[in-house]
Amino acid sequence: MDFIISFLSTPAVLLGVVAFVGLLAQKKQLVEVFTGTFKTTIGFLIFSAGGALMTGALQNFNKLFQEGFHIVGIVASPEAAAGMAQTEYALVTSVTLILGFAMNLVFARITPFKNIFFTTGHSLFFACVLSLILKSYGLSNTAAILIGGTILGFASSALPQLCQPFMRKITGSDVQAIGHFNMLGYALSGLLGKVFSKYSDKTTEDIHFPKWLSFFRDFLMGVAVVMLVLFYISAFKAGETFTQGLAGKVHWLVFPFIQAFTFTAGMSILMTGVRMFLAEITSAFVSISEKFIPNSRPALDVPTVFPFAPTAVIIGFLCSYAAGLVGVTIMVALDFPVVIIPAAHICFFSGGTAGVFGNSTGGWRGAMLGSFVVGLLLAFLPTVLYPIFGNMGIEGSTFPNIDYNVVGILLEKILHFTM
Repeated sequence: MDFIISFLSTPAVLLGVVAFVGLLAQKKQLVEVFTGTFKTTIGFLIFSAGGALMTGALQNFNKLFQEGFHIVGIVASPEAAAGMAQTEYALVTSVTLILGFAMNLVFARITPFKNIFFTTGHSLFFACVLSLILKSYGLSNTAAILIGGTILGFASSALPQLCQPFMRKITGSDVQAIGHFNMLGYALSGLLGKVFSKYSDKTTEDIHFPKWLSFFRDFLMGVAVVMLVLFYISAFKAGETFTQGLAGKVHWLVFPFIQAFTFTAGMSILMTGVRMFLAEITSAFVSISEKFIPNSRPALDVPTVFPFAPTAVIIGFLCSYAAGLVGVTIMVALDFPVVIIPAAHICFFSGGTAGVFGNSTGGWRGAMLGSFVVGLLLAFLPTVLYPIFGNMGIEGSTFPNIDYNVVGILLEKILHFTM
């Protein structure tokens, strides 16, 4: 059981095995099989290392920002919430994850939803949400696992389908799906972008910057400058004492500089990994699709779409984070029982992706509107389920993603009226 759980929780290994099976099915030479398998695994590990660097830097930004602007509340970070859920309900969440992956394959085989979900970290978070809600109504472990695993498997197959019309527009092909449980939000962002469909040719990538802002034409330079500004504003607001405590042996004025460029370096590493593993896995997946699950496609993590509209990613992040801060203001003003503080790493990956989807249908205007609305949903939706999670021992953090919350709220309402 430990081996299976570890296996399914390690996307690099899982994707490597998929590449191995696909290349064998193509009757490639043994050298080509191992080369493709290793490139897929190594590429995904490079991709993950870049994401880890970015997340670490953004978590430091969260601390500086909260201290500097005196924001008190719950940081919506699924990693912390999932850790607590696995401590309290390890068996249910783990087996739900395994059953969910198996049911994903079943649904992909027997339904029109031919998407196979490979972002297993997100699957684990979703398994935790479903397990907590089901257990809160007193269901047995067996019932919670069967119901939760079936819902997880169906969501993994069906939700990427909502985004596929936009994915075809973004990537220019139908060989890849998005695999990130904000898919209701991304599809909504693409639909909202259509409000500005007559401006769809004026995309974020066609913005003509003045000469003195020409460095924004280089995506990494633009990221570096934006993050430098955000880090230094937050550090100055947080003050020397707090920033120095966070910086350790590094001078407090140097710390924001290092963090901003660590984030940018992480982005560069992530993009390199994306290019490396994406080419291999999509090629290998053709054979798997033909032999086992006809017409299926891999549903992969959101940074796989970043190269198609990198400027939209920056715009989406900023608009999503701004929406989260607007949400904080509204929650405080209306005296919400819990205030959800936007987590910068969630806003970057989720808001940035919403920007790409909105941009695909409405240009830069669609990117701004879509990501702002997604930012509001990331802020307000978690307030509905947080009381349930709090009663189950999950306090101080919560699950912000839109799909978790929409499906979770629907499940909770069904359980409420039937039990």
